[in-house]
Amino acid sequence: MKVMVIVKATVDTEAGVMPTEAELAAMGAYNERLVEAGIMLAGEGLHPSRRGARVRFDGARRQFIDGPFAETRELIAGFWMWQVRSMDEAVEWLARAPFDADGTAPVEVEIRQVFEAEDFGEAFTPELRAQEQRLRDRIERND
Repeated sequence: MKVMVIVKATVDTEAGVMPTEAELAAMGAYNERLVEAGIMLAGEGLHPSRRGARVRFDGARRQFIDGPFAETRELIAGFWMWQVRSMDEAVEWLARAPFDADGTAPVEVEIRQVFEAEDFGEAFTPELRAQEQRLRDRIERND
C-alpha cells in the first residue's frame, strides 16, 4: 500500500524558520533508514504558505488566492510518499521520526492511504488504465 505522510505546518515553519544542522542530520539519518528499508519513495519540505497560492473552483468560476494562509493547522510543511505493507507499518515507522525530540516544538503528522487503480472499480476502464500507464511512463522518463 502506498501512503502519503503529511507533516503539518507550525508557527515556525510558516515563519520560515529553517531546521538546525542537528535536526537536518537527524532527519537525514531517518530518511536513510526509510530508503534502506525500501519504504521511502519521495519526500520534500515545503516553503511557507506566503510563497504559495490557491485556486478555488466554483463551477466555471476560478478564484486565485495568494499566500500566506491564515490557518496554520490546515497547512502542510512537508511530505513523504511511502510504500508499506499496512497502515500499522506506516505508523510504526512514523513513530521513529525525529520530530520534537526535546519536547519544545510539537509537530502533527498525518498518514493517508493513496488510491490504487483497483479502488476505482469498473469506472476505471481498460482505456483509462492504459492512459494512466502512458502518463506514468512519461513521468518516469522525465525523471
